[in-house]
Amino acid sequence: MRTVKEIMIATELLRAWAEDLAAWRIPEPILARVAESPWVLPEEVFARRTDHYLAAPGGPSYERAMEALGEGGSVLDVGAGGGAASLPLASRTTALTAVDPHQPLLDDLVRRAVPLGLTPTAVCGTWPDAAARVTVADVVLCHHVIYNVADLAPFVAALTGHARRRVVVEVTVRHPLTELNPYWKRFHGLDRPEGPTAGQVIELLEAFGLEVKAERWTRPAMAEYGSFATLVDVVRRRLCLPPDRRADVASALSDAGVSKDCPPDLGSSGRDLVTLWWPGEAE
Repeated sequence: MRTVKEIMIATELLRAWAEDLAAWRIPEPILARVAESPWVLPEEVFARRTDHYLAAPGGPSYERAMEALGEGGSVLDVGAGGGAASLPLASRTTALTAVDPHQPLLDDLVRRAVPLGLTPTAVCGTWPDAAARVTVADVVLCHHVIYNVADLAPFVAALTGHARRRVVVEVTVRHPLTELNPYWKRFHGLDRPEGPTAGQVIELLEAFGLEVKAERWTRPAMAEYGSFATLVDVVRRRLCLPPDRRADVASALSDAGVSKDCPPDLGSSGRDLVTLWWPGEAE
C-alpha cells in the first residue's frame, strides 16, 4: 500500500502531466481561420510503418515483446493503428486483440494479419473505456498513445491489469508535436510547449508503484509518406494554414533540411524513442 506522501507525489505528477498536455491546445483565433481540422490522421503513415516493420522487424520494443512471449502467447495491442507493433510478433502470437478508435485502421490491420496466420479480434474504441470488452493477454502493447492521454492513472492501471506477463510501451523522448514548434514560430509567431517528456512518463509509472525499465534508442529513418508533397499538405493542415500556403510550407521544410526523398511524418511518432516495460498483474 502506498503512503500518503507517495499518493501526494503521484497526484502532483499527474496534475503537471495534464497541464502540460492542455498547453498544446491551439488558440481559437488560429483555429477559426481554417476549415480543415489540424488533427490529421495520416493513415498512409500507419500503413507504410507497418509494412516497414513487417519487412524488417527489430528494435527494443519488438525485442522486449518477443522476450515476454517466449515460445508463444497472446497479445493485446492498445492503440494498434495498422499493426506496426503487434503484427511483426506474429510468429509467436497465439491470439491477437487490437484496440483502436479508428475502424479503417483496424480493418487494415485485420487484412494484413490474415496472411500471417492470425485472425485478430478487433475492438473499435478508446482505452480504458474499451477495457471491459477485452480479455487479458500475456503481453500488452501500447505504442505512441501515451501523449494523447491526460488521465494516465486509469489508463495505465487498465494496461497493467490486462497483462499476464508484461506491458511494453513505446513513446517519443519528447511530445512528438515539438517537431513542429519551429514552424509554429515561423508562420504564427507562436511559442509552443516543450513537454511533456518520456522522463515524466517514467516518474509517473514509478509513482504508481510499477517496476518500470526503460531503454532509449533511435529509429532508422524511413519514408513515411509516398511523396514530399503529401508531407507538405499534412504539415500545412497541422499548422492551421490554408491550401494557398503549400509553397510556403514546402520552403520552410526545405530550409530545415527535411528530406524530400525520405519524407518523415513530423509531429507523429518521431525517431528518438524510449521503450518502457513492466510486469503485468493479470492472473
